[in-house]
Amino acid sequence: IKSYREQMGCNPKEMFIHSKTRFNREEWDAFIEVVPEGTKLVGITIDTRPQIKLYKAEGAFPIMRGNAYIINERSAFLWTIGYVPKIRTALSLEVPNPIFIEINKGQSEIGQVLRDIMALTKLNYNACIYADGIPVTLRFADKIGEILTASTDISAPPLAFKYYI
Repeated sequence: IKSYREQMGCNPKEMFIHSKTRFNREEWDAFIEVVPEGTKLVGITIDTRPQIKLYKAEGAFPIMRGNAYIINERSAFLWTIGYVPKIRTALSLEVPNPIFIEINKGQSEIGQVLRDIMALTKLNYNACIYADGIPVTLRFADKIGEILTASTDISAPPLAFKYYI
């Protein structure tokens, strides 16, 4: 928030927090406590575990990347991998699974949330990954989590240099 204020000269109008789990009351209260007055806060849960499959009756390619099934004004399934017309191929070798998106705290328009998440799956500049289906917000958090949980208590000696070439 401080960096945004320094660069833009004002507080953000909206902030979206992406998570793989639903926010509990204590977590949400802590977020609200640090958000400046006038900034709308929205909590989004993104579940990447397969929940539904959609098969095409005809055609060589699976569902198109970017299709969504909106359940209600707060939740939807979004296919972030699948057939891409611009490159005339599908980016997966199997039937694509959608991700489940839910606005679980705050208020926002589900269509805009889907468009934003879709944009965040397009290109991960840090890893040079095109359309891998996971928003960079979650992908980056997963990588940081791997680093933070890596054990520093390694008892085995390092392998000889010959194993690395």
